[in-house]
Amino acid sequence: MKALQYLNKYYIKYKWKLLLGLVITIWAQLFSIFVPRYVGDVSNLIADYIGGRIDDLPLFKEKLFHNIAFIFGAAVISAIFTFIMRQTFIVVSRNIEYDLKNEVYQHYQKLTLNFYKENRTGDLMNRISEDVSRVRDYLGPALMYGVSSVTLFVVALIFMINKAPMLTLYTAVPFPILSFLVYKLSQAIHRRSTVVQQFLSKLSSFTQESFSGVAVIKSYGIERQTNASFKVLADGSKDKQIELAKVEAFFLPLIILLIGGSNILVIYVGGQQFLTGQIDQVGTIVEFLLYVNMLTWPVTSVGFITNMVQRAEASQKRINEFLSVEPEIYNTNNTPTEIKGDIEFRNVTFTYKNTQIKALKNLSFHLRPGETLGIIGKTGSGKTTILDLIGRLYDVDTGSILIDGQDLRTLNMERLRKSIGYVPQDAFLFSDSILDNIRFGNMDLRREEAVQAAKYADVHKNIVEFKKGYDTVLGERGLTLSGGQKQRVSIARALALDPTIYLFDDCLSAVDTETEEVILENLSRLSDKKTTIIVSHRISSVKNADKIIVLDEGQIVQQGAHKELLKVPGYYQELYKKQLDEKED
Repeated sequence: MKALQYLNKYYIKYKWKLLLGLVITIWAQLFSIFVPRYVGDVSNLIADYIGGRIDDLPLFKEKLFHNIAFIFGAAVISAIFTFIMRQTFIVVSRNIEYDLKNEVYQHYQKLTLNFYKENRTGDLMNRISEDVSRVRDYLGPALMYGVSSVTLFVVALIFMINKAPMLTLYTAVPFPILSFLVYKLSQAIHRRSTVVQQFLSKLSSFTQESFSGVAVIKSYGIERQTNASFKVLADGSKDKQIELAKVEAFFLPLIILLIGGSNILVIYVGGQQFLTGQIDQVGTIVEFLLYVNMLTWPVTSVGFITNMVQRAEASQKRINEFLSVEPEIYNTNNTPTEIKGDIEFRNVTFTYKNTQIKALKNLSFHLRPGETLGIIGKTGSGKTTILDLIGRLYDVDTGSILIDGQDLRTLNMERLRKSIGYVPQDAFLFSDSILDNIRFGNMDLRREEAVQAAKYADVHKNIVEFKKGYDTVLGERGLTLSGGQKQRVSIARALALDPTIYLFDDCLSAVDTETEEVILENLSRLSDKKTTIIVSHRISSVKNADKIIVLDEGQIVQQGAHKELLKVPGYYQELYKKQLDEKED
């Protein structure tokens, strides 16, 4: 139960509602327990009338009516309190589920990219959905049934002992046996529940990846292989679910058997005591039979509740694994400061932890506010890493990055990132309207401003051709648009933010040269007073930059302006000639 102790803070938060639920539960069970008592009185009344001990028919009818009225009234009041009880506990559980999902999601947002590289998306989704739902069962139904069952059991036992102590003792004989068996079964359920959740995570991860990469699967014609792989996981999940179901299947037959045994004991022992005069009224036996059958649910719920608790513990343990992960990068300054755009790398070295690849080695450069830096280099030379470090998606190993003369790690992280318009290499668009994708960084942006940003990105004419124009809802990851259109919408998003710093990561690779020239001309005009870094494999994208650096294996091998680099033999000159020849062809 250690894992579930994490939820105590939520019990404290909703303590008054839970306390109200507890009080209402007690009242509901108190009124429900009156029903067997009055049924016993009715049985005694009928027995007395048949035996001739009551010979006044009007009096008999009057007493019978009163008892039936009491039975009906107690049942109605108990039903009303039970309804309120369910409303109280279930609503609280839904509120806690809401709080827990938000907590997990917010924690996900704080974790760094290394965490997402080490964990699969499907597993993340399963923990925030399936696992949290299992925990909610513990917070709501399990708690409600537990309180209700314990209350009913205690109250019924008090009534039974008060009525016939020896008969109560015989009736309760099967309960310790049941408790022991439930304990042993719960251990088996806990082990199997953990395995089931692990298989569900694997299945969710595989399914999510398959749906995201469906175009690749179809283009390679590997639907059969993918289906076969899915079937292996699905079969494994099914087998583990069946193993769990087999253990759970023991509960109900076991409980029915033991409750049946209790009924036999009540009839046999109660009959013997009635014949020997230890019980003076036959209604007591009827009352005890009703008590035993009323206790069927509390005893049955032991297994039901234990099952939910065990599953919830397994799920909460998985949730706690991620909640206990501390973010490697966190905000160290709560005071927002204005970002002017002065960027300096001082002997920066950075290694990716998951692969141990050293992306940057003792890298240094300085970019003043309003200047444009072009970065050229082979694949894997560290170009994208520079942009990720400026946005503080990672922290450097050694050296330092200065923004406006201050160490990047001492700046307010939220203000820093809002001051950056970042267009990644892989343009990511959300399943939302084109308009909302453009104003993603600033949802208060007016429609006309978003349209203007789209015009600067030279994508406006494509958008208006859609039937719903800017209100067109895109498919997942922008599937509705072509590669070039996605890149340009992503550029429009950055321009609409009107930041201090622009970071463009090879974001024109999917557009033709004519469109590229139009966008670059617009960018040049818009970024006149903004610090801009353009990463590209095309000389045409960086030739107008104030400075250009050429990277190779994380180090600067060439730097200077476009005209200067053309005069120096090396990678830049060779790339320029190659691309010039391709353009002429």
